[in-house]
Amino acid sequence: MTSDFHPQTAKRSWGRVVEAHHDVARPGSPEAAAALLPVLQDRGETGLPIGLGRSYGDSNLNPDGALIETARLDHYIEFDPDAGVLRAEAGVSLDDILRLIVPRGWFLPTTPGTRYVTLGGAIANDVHGKNHHLAGSFGCHLRRFTLARSDRGVLDIRPDSEPDLFAATIGGLGLTGLILDVELQLVPIRSACIDQHVEPLRNVDAFFDIAEARATDYEHTVAWIDCTARGDRLGQGVFSSGNWAASGGLEPHAAKAGPALPVDAPGFALNPLTLRAFNMVYRRVQLLKPQNSRVHYAGFFHPLDSIRDWNRLYGARGFYQYQSVIPFDTAREATREMLDRIARSGQGSFLAVLKTLGDRPSPGLMSFPMPGVTLALDFANAGTKTLQLMAELDALVKSSGGRLYPAKDGRISADMFQQGYPEWERVETLRDPALSSAFWRRVTS
Repeated sequence: MTSDFHPQTAKRSWGRVVEAHHDVARPGSPEAAAALLPVLQDRGETGLPIGLGRSYGDSNLNPDGALIETARLDHYIEFDPDAGVLRAEAGVSLDDILRLIVPRGWFLPTTPGTRYVTLGGAIANDVHGKNHHLAGSFGCHLRRFTLARSDRGVLDIRPDSEPDLFAATIGGLGLTGLILDVELQLVPIRSACIDQHVEPLRNVDAFFDIAEARATDYEHTVAWIDCTARGDRLGQGVFSSGNWAASGGLEPHAAKAGPALPVDAPGFALNPLTLRAFNMVYRRVQLLKPQNSRVHYAGFFHPLDSIRDWNRLYGARGFYQYQSVIPFDTAREATREMLDRIARSGQGSFLAVLKTLGDRPSPGLMSFPMPGVTLALDFANAGTKTLQLMAELDALVKSSGGRLYPAKDGRISADMFQQGYPEWERVETLRDPALSSAFWRRVTS
């Protein structure tokens, strides 16, 4: 490598299961970032862009290769507060963007469960939120972006001028080039608050009935599931719905991050008994809240952001996050079977999320969302038994016509990935020859 790349031996996934050596570059300008790509190609090396590193598995790692960190590409280029159009460099975080736009009456068109994601990362993983049934994914709201490639230089990518690269980059896991800046359409809000409705969920069958009913009246819907419950209570939890409030001020979230976990949780703290106790208490606390209340967007959309380094809750061995989506016509039975296997395994999660995804298609070739039901939860890394459980869940997802989310994965097989993402070969033909990742090499081998 050149002196632009510096050895760094402790680059870990957010799930903290994968750790590998990388040479890391931190360019301070779009021009410096673009100049790194032909260097990689000339040397026969591969690199990978990385934002804030919130992907759980290995999709943002390139072991024994190079990473190009975009955190210093964090400048705003243009903001039209009348039209709600923002153009910014790809390393700007959603956290920073919200502090800029909320006081001016605008919000992101959709947001994932954390604000600590860069614009480039939001595109590369085509993130989605609680409003997918109405808004679709992040890629649905892109106007254009600038892409640097090792073989073609710097390109202005728009849906009408470079449609193939536009589609391949959205959900393309950072493999089609280095995103330098992004132009995004925002959505208007009249308040920074959400009018929230909370109700008990007695079991998984009730989820499907309530989710269908609430989707008509609410922009944002999500359920928390007690994944330790069994029998008639299988899938019990709390269902939350919300709409933007018509009033309540435009105060953004606090700039200061919350307290951090100082050490890894001890392994013995995670066992079936503590999981059952946590889930029981958490459900009771949620149901003690008023059924209807007005809450700030930070608590509604990004509750875990209030705890820095929360990934240490799962101990030094780390954890896997498992997120699937299953089409509506097979989702009810498949979700019931998945939750039953998880409950019987005793390897459940502190927080499991169940929600519906709508039929607004993404322009991305490898976007995760499709019409159906998505289940997301964490598994503490217990070695072979955890991998065996996820393999059993894979078989259920696959036979039901579903797929897994690459941003959350760290061990999906090539067969499972290729069935879920049949357009992967088109993305491979458009991949920048200087870019690769551990994930991509595994699932395309």
